[in-house]
Amino acid sequence: MGFACDVLVAGSGAGGLAAAVTARKAGLEVLVAEKEPWYGGTTALSGGWLWIPNHPMQKEIGVADSIEDASTYLLHEAGEKFDPERVNAFLIAGPRMVEFFTRETAVKFDPSATFPDYHPDAPGGRPGGRSIVARAFDGRELGKMLRMLRPPLPELTVFGIMIGSGAELVHFMRWSKSLASAAFVARRLVGHGAAMLFHGRGVRLTNGNALAGRLLKSALDAGVRLRASTAVKELMRENGRVTGAILRCGSEELRVTARKGVVLACGGFPQDAERRQRLFRHQAHFSPAPPGNTGDGLRLAQATGGKLDESLPNAAAWVPVSRVPRHDGSFGLFPHFIDRAKPGVIAVTQKGVRFVNEGNSYHDFVQALLKTGETHAWLVTDHRALRAYGLGFVKPRPLPLAAHLESGYLLSGGTVGELAQRAGIDAALAKTVEAFNGKAKMGSDPVFRKGENAYNRFYGDPDIKPNPCVAPLARAPFYAVRVEIGDLGTYAGIATNGHAQVLDESKRPIPGLYAAGNDALSIMGGNYPGPGITLGPAMTFGWLAGRHLAGVA
Repeated sequence: MGFACDVLVAGSGAGGLAAAVTARKAGLEVLVAEKEPWYGGTTALSGGWLWIPNHPMQKEIGVADSIEDASTYLLHEAGEKFDPERVNAFLIAGPRMVEFFTRETAVKFDPSATFPDYHPDAPGGRPGGRSIVARAFDGRELGKMLRMLRPPLPELTVFGIMIGSGAELVHFMRWSKSLASAAFVARRLVGHGAAMLFHGRGVRLTNGNALAGRLLKSALDAGVRLRASTAVKELMRENGRVTGAILRCGSEELRVTARKGVVLACGGFPQDAERRQRLFRHQAHFSPAPPGNTGDGLRLAQATGGKLDESLPNAAAWVPVSRVPRHDGSFGLFPHFIDRAKPGVIAVTQKGVRFVNEGNSYHDFVQALLKTGETHAWLVTDHRALRAYGLGFVKPRPLPLAAHLESGYLLSGGTVGELAQRAGIDAALAKTVEAFNGKAKMGSDPVFRKGENAYNRFYGDPDIKPNPCVAPLARAPFYAVRVEIGDLGTYAGIATNGHAQVLDESKRPIPGLYAAGNDALSIMGGNYPGPGITLGPAMTFGWLAGRHLAGVA
């Protein structure tokens, strides 16, 4: 069986759907083949933020920026892996991409003046304003296709409710302290219960689920053809040009001719055990990425003569994750974004010593852990901080702790020494806590300087003075959660140019072949400069690919 289209897109995350919608809006016939039974890819599980310097909403929030400063910042971050052509293409096209999707599609964004770059004090860095997030979306607009949208990670919901960033998150953090917040949360609970009754899932989509939902709605509105549970197994070539692919859906094979070309956006290789073993310095790894992200795009590109670049100092965007026991005996994964920065929380190795500024980015946290030679750490806190902020999957008061203690996810001890013994942490933990507390009483962390930059403070507690990220661990009992190394997507990938064309070993474009999202080599040089540095380039280079396929300047 076979059929033809202008553009075939492999994958339905932000990069793939951005390319599909852009090409379709330019008049091309587009087919999206999604390997998994759901649409949305890793995007649907993500925070939904995009890092886009000079985006058009910066003026509204009073933020000044420039291409020059953003380029300087990326040069600082990427170092010798800085790619002038692609960085320049990204910085010029990013704001135009935002304007296009905001004007032409169902995709809408909200800016943040306060969400900082992850290294705000570096040359060209900013204390806020470069990141935008997908606006909350009513999933009912998808109609019957709502059931085809990948649901969020259950570990990142509260009673199944997706919690948006910003003010909404603050309400959920303060629901036991504020009547207004309690009323807000109560309304969300009632609305979610009604949605579960009538739709079988939540319909108020936030974060990455909102972005995936908005992109899916935009694709449907534009007339993009979509096929789920359909994998791209082999690319077809004629006279050196990629002309289509062989797809597999169950036992059925489909031969698709793509008159203009193919876009690879298969989500990178976080679930490719062989490639991970070869490229990661550590072996114990836990990725919350979809199970289908097994490096298909990289293999397809390489089989067609495409160049893979595996030379970055970090092959993936690292994040510490904890393993959450589920009722069926399996484990979910909780990515630790926020809790590490809270006052009264420290991180230690198995030897009981601190190794990092806990408030630094998740990528920096794991890099510091890897330098110790260990592959797991412990987040340690006291009763005050645990009940005020929660820790990982453990929620703050008034939600109970018993289930987490019984499952072994949360460990406790009447003293720091007892906690150390229960967790198998070296007895040096007691001295570590004592030394930390001595300075923490004054809001100081002279060893790792927690709370001394804008990114640390963004996730701190402004009610704690003088340092929103530092407080002593003083009130028993004491608690610990074990964290392992995970990822938010892979960085190593397919070499491309400023149009998202796949390059061969001689750095020449392969006609008819493009790559976007985590399939393409990251422009960040193995570093993690700010919130949304995967989705921002994913949508931008997807947009560039769609335009180049359509011959639009």
